[in-house]
Amino acid sequence: MNRTPRTRTVVGCTLLVIALGASVTACGGDGNPLSAAPYDAADQIAFSGPKGAGKKADPDKPLEVTAEGSDGRITDVTAMDAAGRYVSGELSADGSRWHSTSPLAADARYTVRVSTEDEDGAPGRRVLTFDTGKPLTKKRLDVTFGPKTGTYGVGQPVTAELSKPVKDEAQRAVVERALKVDSKPATEGAWHWVDDKELHYRPKDYWPAHATIRVRSNLEGIKVSDRLWGGRAKPLTITTGDQVIAVTDASTHWMTVYKNGEEIKSMPVTTGKPGFETRNGVKVVLGKEYFVRMRGTSIGIAEGSAESYDLPVYYATRVTWSGEYVHAAPWSVGSQGSANVSHGCTGMSTANAAWFFDNIREGDLVKVVNSYGNTMETFGNGFGDWNVAWAKWRKGSALVGGEPDGPRPADAARLRPAAV
Repeated sequence: MNRTPRTRTVVGCTLLVIALGASVTACGGDGNPLSAAPYDAADQIAFSGPKGAGKKADPDKPLEVTAEGSDGRITDVTAMDAAGRYVSGELSADGSRWHSTSPLAADARYTVRVSTEDEDGAPGRRVLTFDTGKPLTKKRLDVTFGPKTGTYGVGQPVTAELSKPVKDEAQRAVVERALKVDSKPATEGAWHWVDDKELHYRPKDYWPAHATIRVRSNLEGIKVSDRLWGGRAKPLTITTGDQVIAVTDASTHWMTVYKNGEEIKSMPVTTGKPGFETRNGVKVVLGKEYFVRMRGTSIGIAEGSAESYDLPVYYATRVTWSGEYVHAAPWSVGSQGSANVSHGCTGMSTANAAWFFDNIREGDLVKVVNSYGNTMETFGNGFGDWNVAWAKWRKGSALVGGEPDGPRPADAARLRPAAV
């Protein structure tokens, strides 16, 4: 490859230094091969993409960029589509070959930027663009994020419901890598597969107070399996309010409510009596209902039996789908603070229940300790996500090592080999 212009620049600089008696550093920048403008590396690079006007790449096939000849090597490759989605890739140690390791999107336009250096260390560059074809199958994997847009407590998990089941671990990794959660302030978090059609995302610790959480999918047009391609997903933005945590000690029959780490309310309560013990652990508030008619038959108590009940209940804050609430229980005021007499709910005076109802929002946290009940179910009966240790939670991720997002695509796509 002709490098004559660059050579003349170096010689000219040397002569100028001699003539002026100046130090070498006076024009050392121009003499440094790395400071020169990148040369056109077109004749050093071979590309596996489509050749010829109007031709499109098969999104099923990986990209490959190779260095031709022995006078240079590839130092950097970045591949990105028009939607800003990076393609991950691997670069060989000697810089002779780069290939993609994540799937291409169908019906998309890509720009590939290749950086090289010649045997003297001078930088080269080549920019390639190409389009991918449309997928042959019409089956799409759509994603629905939850909860709805709004402001929630710091315990609210993000959910992703898939329109079709995904069982294969490699396919799950493709899906999970495309689901993005960004928070401000930033916080570490990870997806966890609940089952074949549902994922939950939570931070290592609770969300920061007054955070903004944005959720989106880059799955559209990405191949998941031979007969399934990524479909559309409506992005989601939610915010968090203050950190509110209510701690109920079933052994002392007392609830203490904390706001941003400071105690703001303490009140007597009653929890589940023997045989109906309240669940231990952390629960996320699911909703609030001013009035609920509670029947014993809803939890398996036979009508007319000694434990049967049918009661109008006010200021009911729900923490499980099976019917566990924090609510007004004026009939048990005499036992509140001294005994557990409920059928599993946390009961308090009407005034205290009204205060709780007014100061708690969906996504806030209710933690029960020292109960003889089982630990809150992780999934299926509300959000027991916070009862899972972080190490175990990450193991529910399909990505290698359970990392929240694995290596960021931008980083994985830009790899420089060790010096050879």
